Amino acid sequence: MNRPATVIAYVNAAHFIDHYAMLVFPAALIVMAPMLGYDYGELLPYATPGFIAFGAGSLLTGWLGDTWSRRHMLLIFFLGIGLSLIGTGLVATPFQFGVALFFVGAFAAIYHPVGTAMIVAYAPRLGREIGINGVFGNLGVASSALVTGLLAQYLGWRAAFIAPGLVSIGLGLAFARAVVHENRDGHRAATASSRVPKEAMWRVLAALVLTVLASSTAFNAVTVALPKLFAERLADITTSPAVLGVIAAGVYLFGALAQYTIGGLIDRHGLRAVFLPLCFLLAPALYLAALLSGPALLVVSVGIIIALFGQVTINDAMVGKYTSDRWRSRAYAARYFIGFTAAGGAVALVAGLHARGGFTLAFEVLAALGLLVIAGGLIFPAERAPEPAAQAAE
Repeated sequence: MNRPATVIAYVNAAHFIDHYAMLVFPAALIVMAPMLGYDYGELLPYATPGFIAFGAGSLLTGWLGDTWSRRHMLLIFFLGIGLSLIGTGLVATPFQFGVALFFVGAFAAIYHPVGTAMIVAYAPRLGREIGINGVFGNLGVASSALVTGLLAQYLGWRAAFIAPGLVSIGLGLAFARAVVHENRDGHRAATASSRVPKEAMWRVLAALVLTVLASSTAFNAVTVALPKLFAERLADITTSPAVLGVIAAGVYLFGALAQYTIGGLIDRHGLRAVFLPLCFLLAPALYLAALLSGPALLVVSVGIIIALFGQVTINDAMVGKYTSDRWRSRAYAARYFIGFTAAGGAVALVAGLHARGGFTLAFEVLAALGLLVIAGGLIFPAERAPEPAAQAAE
């Protein structure tokens, strides 16, 4: 038998690696592009195959997690993403970057349907553990901007890919020794019927689809664009890639704090009570980011990151509460397929809008997407208290 704390620790580490790996290329581009003789906007679209694979691959990986082994799939994740990052650090042409980043995204696609299902299966308190798990993902985003900037500046951009690849392989070897194939018999089943009436389940699904589509696209666009946005609009203080990475990391850390807090609030107050107020934060903050610069931009960026990362925790809790363990990886696969496939176009969207109207136009368009998040929050039904038998089952 696996110890829940051990499984959760490795799943949290995988979440860190997952988000870190997907954002190395955008962060390294600031150093890479001029060294290779390209503009930022010329190379950024080559990240698109990786982000599309990140979403599309989740359907297959979720099915394999449910029907084969979540443990084996997570081991493949650690080793595969490590080798793919190393490969990215060894190539030289735009086409080769596109191919290498496709494999990074394909292996990264394993984590969310498989790892999140493992968290739900082993978590003693669902909201708390999803919140903590979200913190690790957020730290991966923050560390990617910071560490990539430092490595690219002092050791070269290739080291920015190779070093985290070696770390991921090392974690995979340790995971193989510490965690065995899990027996999922007896793990918690969802009690959706005790939370909302059956006739209201369409509202749960509609709210999930709307918020996942809009917030995932905005999430990917913002995390890709933020280092470049700060480089342009905080030029007086972003004097080097390392300083830029520190500033971006500091903003992302507020998302980690938000996810931890929101996870605890879900356990105490229920989903809708937390979900609805959070929905009204994203669109106004994105619109203000289109207009502001300097310290005011930093403050608004904190609000954007809190709203985006908070929605991730909310959406993961929705799926965890309303699906049974037998189907949970596939349910998360569908959730992330919708989100990451939509988000895959965010890289090209940012590049195209930035070329036409700079970040002003890009963030105005993202603010319009934020209105769909508000619609999702208004649709989501209130939960009723679960029956005593359902509480005991959980």
